[in-house]
Amino acid sequence: MTDELVEHVDELGNVLGVVTRAEMRARRLRHRCVYIVVMTSAGELVVHRRADWKDLWPSRWDLAFGGVAAAGESWRDAAARELAEETGITGTEIVPIGGGAYDDAEVSVVGRAFRVTWDGPLTCADGEVAEAARVAIADLDEWMTGRLLCPDTVALADPRFA
Repeated sequence: MTDELVEHVDELGNVLGVVTRAEMRARRLRHRCVYIVVMTSAGELVVHRRADWKDLWPSRWDLAFGGVAAAGESWRDAAARELAEETGITGTEIVPIGGGAYDDAEVSVVGRAFRVTWDGPLTCADGEVAEAARVAIADLDEWMTGRLLCPDTVALADPRFA
């Protein structure tokens, strides 16, 4: 995974160069990420806790599935790939819901957020998801209280603001 090629981008997502994922992390270079919000038809958000071996924010809870887009990969293709890898979900409509730039002391990204509706089981075969749960949107603020969350997802893919 550390040899994976990713695009170093500016605030608008314009490619400045191609680097390895390891270099991107070491230098905190801005890169492209996708976020996929999974909602049930009953209005529940599918949240998950990241595996403890993840290179960024291990064991934190996340409001969306997703990850780093590969060099040359379209936003939609990256979203479909990440969704399939992390949840086993394929063959469903992926709807764009927004995005933007996010920066903090640990990461710098330009992200695009998507939404899917899914009522079936999740197959978290790649090991990136430690556990998943469903939370009613009306209960999301209460559920978020006291949990360590991935801040980029809260900023760029909160389903209440999509």
